[in-house]
Order: sequence, then C-alpha cells, then structure tokens
Amino acid sequence: MAEEYKEALLEKHKYHEGCPGCKVEQMKQLRKGYPYLELSFVWIIVLSTSLPISSLYPFLYYMIEDFGVAKTEKDIGFYAGFIGCSFMLGRALTSVFWGIVADRYGRKPIILLGTISIAIFNALFGLSLNFWMAIGTRFLLGSFNCLLGTMKAYASEIFRDEYQATAMSAVSTAWGIGLIIGPALGGFLAQPADKYPNVFSKDSIFGRFRYALPCFTISAFALVVTVLCCFIPETLHNHKQDITSDDDSYEVLEAASRESTGKTGKNEKTSQGSLLKNWPLMSSIIVYCVLCLHDTAYSEIFALWANSPRKYGGLSYSTNDVGTVLAISGLGLFSFQVFVYPLAERLLGPVLVTRYAGALMIPIQMSYPFIANLSGLSLSLLLNCASILINVLSVSAITGLLILQNKAVDQSQRGAANGIAMTAMSLFKTVGPAGAGILFSWSERRLNAAFLPGSHLVFFVLNVIVVVGVALTFKPFLTTARR
Repeated sequence: MAEEYKEALLEKHKYHEGCPGCKVEQMKQLRKGYPYLELSFVWIIVLSTSLPISSLYPFLYYMIEDFGVAKTEKDIGFYAGFIGCSFMLGRALTSVFWGIVADRYGRKPIILLGTISIAIFNALFGLSLNFWMAIGTRFLLGSFNCLLGTMKAYASEIFRDEYQATAMSAVSTAWGIGLIIGPALGGFLAQPADKYPNVFSKDSIFGRFRYALPCFTISAFALVVTVLCCFIPETLHNHKQDITSDDDSYEVLEAASRESTGKTGKNEKTSQGSLLKNWPLMSSIIVYCVLCLHDTAYSEIFALWANSPRKYGGLSYSTNDVGTVLAISGLGLFSFQVFVYPLAERLLGPVLVTRYAGALMIPIQMSYPFIANLSGLSLSLLLNCASILINVLSVSAITGLLILQNKAVDQSQRGAANGIAMTAMSLFKTVGPAGAGILFSWSERRLNAAFLPGSHLVFFVLNVIVVVGVALTFKPFLTTARR
C-alpha cells in the first residue's frame, strides 16, 4: 500500500532526472515528520553570517581609543559609526549581483563563498593596525557577505509549505541571535591579555592584537560551517520550469501572482515581469528596510550607551558586562522564536505580528534613559528585561516581513528578489551605524538641553523610526500576495 501511494505521488508531479531542484521537491513530498536536519543547516549557516556583523560593537569604543584617531571621548562615537557602516556599504553594492548569481548558478556555491569569506576577512579585521585597515577589512567582509538573501531563498525552497513560517522564523531567529551572541563574544573575548592574564600573555598574538580573539573564534566557526555546507543539497532547478505543471507549489505561486497583480490568465508574463513593479514585494521590502535601520542603529547605540561613562548618561559597563546582557537576551530570543513565534504567526498572520511587535517596542525604548539612573540589582534586572523584549520584538517584526517577501515571487526570481531586499536593507543599515554614531556623539554634547537632553534624544529618534515602520504596515501601502 505504501509503495502504491509513493508511485501515485511521484506520477502526480513532473520531475526531471538529474535536476537537483526536482530531487529536493521529491524529498519534500515523500518525507514525513519534522525537518530537523534542514532546520539545523539553515540555522548554523545564517548564524555564521550574522555573528561578525555586530560582534565589534562592545569593543569598538575601546578600539577607536587604541587607534588614537579620536581627539576627545565625545568624538569616539563619530569614528565608530564609520567602521560600523563600512560593512553595510560593501553589502549594499554587491547584494543584487550575488542574488542574480544565485539564481543562475545555484544557492550552494554562493553559500560556500559566503562562509569562506567570513573566515578570511573577519580574521583580518581582528588584526587591524589602524582605523583605515579596520574600515577596509569590514568593507570587504560586507562585499562578500552574500549569505542572508541566498539563505532566505534557500529556506523557502527546502521546506514544505506547512513549515514555511518555521523556516523564516529559523532564518530571522539565527540572524537575531547572531546579532546578540556576536557582541556577547566580542564583549567576553576582547582584550584577553588584560582580562585573563593567566591564559593569555601580553607578548602573545592576542596581547598585541587585543581584539583578534573574538574575530578568530567567529572565523573558526565559519570554517566549520563551510565544511558542513559541502553536504547540503542544491535547491535550484537546472531546467526550464513548466508553470502548467500539476505541482501544487507552482499553482500556489502563480495564484499569488495573479491575485497580487489583478491579472488572470497571464501567469508567464507576470512571472517574467520586473520585480520592481511587484508591489507586494516592494512594499514589504520598504517596511523591512525601515525596521532593519532601527535594528542596526539600536545595536550600536545600546553598546555605545552601555560603555559610555555615567557622567554622559551611560552605564560605565565593561565589555564583559555588555556581553552578559546580550547573552541573556540571546537565550530569551531563542526560546521565544522557537516555541512562541510560529504559533503567533498562525494566529495573527505576519502583518499583525509585525505591527504589534513594532508598537510594543516604543514604550520600552522610552524607558532606557530612566533605567540609567538605577544601580545594583534593579539596574541589572530592568536592563536585561528591556533588552530581551526589544530583541524579541525586533526579530519578530522582521520575520513577518521575510515571509511576505518570499510569498510575493516564484522560485526563478527569489534569489534576485532577496538580492534587492539585501541591497536596500544594506543601504539603510549603512546609514544606521554612521547616523547612530554621529547622533550619539552629538547627544553627549547636549546633556543640559531643555528638550530631549543626552540619551533621551537617541532613544527618541529610535522610536521615530519604529513609528514610521509601524505606520507603513497599514493598507494601502503594504499589500500582500495571499497563498
């Protein structure tokens, strides 16, 4: 009976011999149970690409001091912003190119290139001797960081339809946790000869290069991931797809395309149309960019604010203290995204999850300047709670938009679509660190201002960005391609 069912199932779909994409489709149809293996691969690959992005923030304040480019303490934030934005500038210039290459030559080669480049350029950043070397290595790291857009496409193709929310949640969870665990590693492992003199000598490489250890650790993880990526399947079809196939997944995609454009009976023309005219895609990308701008600006501001002296409205935290807060936030984020987000997405849908998450971030961010007035246990408790909530809500909002983006296009355009999303997002994230650094430096010069003094200003601006993002989730701006 089982064999008859299998044969009938295979006959229903048109598969091409020797096509890696068809093999994946067959595997999806025949496999039963939860896709733990695929989920693990997606998770560790996305984690490897997100770890280096913000791992520098806990020690960037001290790195700028060591470079000697800042004339005063108040200028450190200004220079920190340029190192932070160089990564995003590099990624903005190359994301569409890598998306097109992934659509033409496959997802797997791009994934391998991305993990190898992390291992090389992130290690070189840890060996930076001056300000300009740091900017150059971060720029190259961003230019070859082609993984996120490709992995969003890959995750949507490797999982069955009922696990799509889980797939996108895995991508955004790994991404969000990497953006938290990366800084935690940076906080704990930076300046090892000063913190752990019994283990690391001041004459060792980690004594001479005080910020190399966290970078080397992340690069080593990327090398391990590179080896594991040799065993993942390719998902791209190497033949011209028959859109009149009986495959339900293609029917669903074409139905979504018809509904989003209002044109019926023109499936082929729609699928080949310009992605820039696909409003469900473009509207979700715009909202995604606004919320990503907030995310990267928040990451830099939080680290600078926590490291800055109390006299400037900061917390006077060490890199270890910042690392502890971010590690706790990472655990909370992981628990929420694995156990709660898929249920929330099924009950509310991706748009409402994004909208509610954004709205809840606003009062929490307003509380940060007041939290800085506390000390001891009350400070630690409230700061950790606020940090967990902000990171959970931020990643949840972004996850919903990832789902909408992948629903708006078919497979043949998914790599390019995610490349466009990555380019636009990277442009916004290029502005984020630079703007955040300049804004933070300016806020320290207006501690006695009558309106929004000191850190109140930076968190107010973060809230303005969130308000804009939430406002854009309403119709008629944000439209969706329903399955």
